[in-house]
Amino acid sequence: MVRTSARIALLFACAFSLITSSVQAHDPVEEMATAANRFLKSLDKEQTAAAHFKWDDDKREGWYFVPDKFIKPAGKRYGLPLTKMNGAQRALATGLLSSALSHKGFMQAQTVMSLEQILHELENENPIRNPALYYVSIFGEPSAKGTWSWRYEGHHLSINITIVKGKLLSVTPSFFGSNPATVKEGTLKGLQTLADEENLARELVKSLSAEQKKKAILAAEAPADIFTGQDRKVDKGLFTPTKGISQDELNADQKKLLDQMIKTYALKYRLEIVEQMKERKNLFSAKDVRFAWMGGTEPGQGHYYRVQTPIFLFEYDCTQNDANHVHAVWRDFDGDFGADLLRMHYEQDHKK
Repeated sequence: MVRTSARIALLFACAFSLITSSVQAHDPVEEMATAANRFLKSLDKEQTAAAHFKWDDDKREGWYFVPDKFIKPAGKRYGLPLTKMNGAQRALATGLLSSALSHKGFMQAQTVMSLEQILHELENENPIRNPALYYVSIFGEPSAKGTWSWRYEGHHLSINITIVKGKLLSVTPSFFGSNPATVKEGTLKGLQTLADEENLARELVKSLSAEQKKKAILAAEAPADIFTGQDRKVDKGLFTPTKGISQDELNADQKKLLDQMIKTYALKYRLEIVEQMKERKNLFSAKDVRFAWMGGTEPGQGHYYRVQTPIFLFEYDCTQNDANHVHAVWRDFDGDFGADLLRMHYEQDHKK
């Protein structure tokens, strides 16, 4: 019996090892290309014209997190909305979204979208609040070895993936918002979509000593929104010189909280993607990481924070709707929409 049990255990261990190896071997770029091509093949001519753009189209870097009608000057998003897809096409669009996100990130994105129904009901059936008003745009020709990009976007969600020569990836700008930040009533009462983004930062700022707070807290009032807004490129001047408290001035527990905050933003994406980015850029262990806070430190008070490294910027603001409306974004100072990757490869190709 013991030998039989041991053999069964060994078989399970081998099977698990094979399954794990197979999962780890999956190439996210191949899966994204497959998902994008399946989606495109499902579209008719009119839908294709709305969803598929040339690689060099100016719309590639035009991103927004506000509802459609507030987008200037057109008052609308480009791309193909879920509202104009049939059930099969919506499923394929969802497959494209899930090809880039981790399980947690995908669940969070779906929850962000679901909040539109709550706003629809709270605002007397406001037509701009619609869980199906999310758009898919593909730029260039999806390929496992090519250069192309795609966007999945609507109110409070903007996923921007750029692939360069099938090898290098950019995921910024990456925006997740939540309104309400915490659902106050109804069947989803208590739901806090971006809980870690808020709670870890508050825990960190409240753990600071009086001397540390003098460096970390920049203002008693929070700004009305994130400083970067919907800008195509981050204005470095807004964040230079760097302000806030350096991670070198934090104790071990505080450093751990800061690291968890960065991971909360980054690990919305598949681990394979994050690992690849980490190899190219200091993501989790960057020197000169700074944390800055503005506003109140108690729940229900308007607040803002940012985590800034020489490469990346993570911004969070919760001030609107009585401090129950969150905007949270991950930006790359020089690499949004893969700008640094494209520049590097253009330079390399030119030398050849």
